Amino acid sequence: MIINTHFGEIPQSYLFSEVAERVRRFEQQQPDARVLRLGIGDVTRPLAPAVIEALHAAVDEQATTEGFQGYGPEAGYEFLREAIAAGEYGSIGVDVAPDEIFIGDGSKSDSANIQELFSETARVAVTDPVYPVYVDSNAMAGRLGSFDGERWTGLTYLPCDDANGYRPPLPAEPVELIYLCSPGNPTGTTMSRADLAEWVQYARRTGAVILFDVAYRAFITGDDVPRSIYEIEGADEVAIELGSFSKTAGFTGLRCSWTVVPKKLTRDGASLNAMWLRRQSTKFNGTPYIVQRAAEAVYSADGREQVQADVDYYLQNARLIRATLEQAGVSAVGGEHSPYVWFRCPSGMDSWAFFDVLLEQAQIVGTPGVGFGPTGAGHFRLSAFNTAEATREAAERLAKLLPTLV
Repeated sequence: MIINTHFGEIPQSYLFSEVAERVRRFEQQQPDARVLRLGIGDVTRPLAPAVIEALHAAVDEQATTEGFQGYGPEAGYEFLREAIAAGEYGSIGVDVAPDEIFIGDGSKSDSANIQELFSETARVAVTDPVYPVYVDSNAMAGRLGSFDGERWTGLTYLPCDDANGYRPPLPAEPVELIYLCSPGNPTGTTMSRADLAEWVQYARRTGAVILFDVAYRAFITGDDVPRSIYEIEGADEVAIELGSFSKTAGFTGLRCSWTVVPKKLTRDGASLNAMWLRRQSTKFNGTPYIVQRAAEAVYSADGREQVQADVDYYLQNARLIRATLEQAGVSAVGGEHSPYVWFRCPSGMDSWAFFDVLLEQAQIVGTPGVGFGPTGAGHFRLSAFNTAEATREAAERLAKLLPTLV
């Protein structure tokens, strides 16, 4: 049997698997400890009532001969594609056609699979720190060279830290694929219109394709931060956008997402829109009908109000976490347009060392920054996706612990 040897080149411990394993060992040793999880970005609020109502209605349809739905269209049902075109894009003055929208089962899957449209020799650039799936999926495809224990030899890193205001620099070498995320994961920072315009101009000039992740767009407050790359003129010729209902509407368990592949986006005479449709038609049978009806309900009047209330709830948690850090003398970013707060570990501690201290001395779980890339070394991420009660308790524990470390 001949296997894909690139799997063997990837570090075997996926970041969140290692976090889970360390927490599991701690809980075995300290069974009475009340561990507060501010690590992985899983939500805790229940689904909105409008979503639940739509789910029940769709399930009831499946119980009737007239309403039963079997295999659906691989690109998604028209009702949801139209709702996204109007609710996500028309509402901000951006023209995206329903047939440019493809429904998926989560941004993790979509962002991992989209690389299949491109040559195995395509040079990839990622912001650093970065969501690990962007890197690992390309490593599995054999694009990144070898891993030297800290970085991939064939990957272009765009370091983002407090020295450059978390603005990813343009690549110093030619690249074909660029992964950008705003609001960013893990840093929680955003890209301005000027930032995005610079990237769109770069892609138009060089022929690169931007893969723009907007999984956290619902957390943007005010009008200063773009909610879509298509707010920038010419972006529909150079960019694919990836969106999700996971954090917006609590669909981490339901699984629903969308990918926009503009019809104007072509390379080497080929339509990437047509290629993605062909890929999905071959490898994906579509997101379940009942889930797509639930997602459609997010755009109803009640759904919008209820979902926004949940977003505001998490943002309040994020503001509390950041304020607690800063009051203890720890400078932090994020938490303003994002559910994530990012900061340097106190006293120059190593990311994993701080993880262990936080877990053992305060029973709080966070995410070591080094797991997001080499520039993340010595940094840490906390998530606001727990309950308000747990977040307040975590803030109290942080307020006691941090002064002993700073």
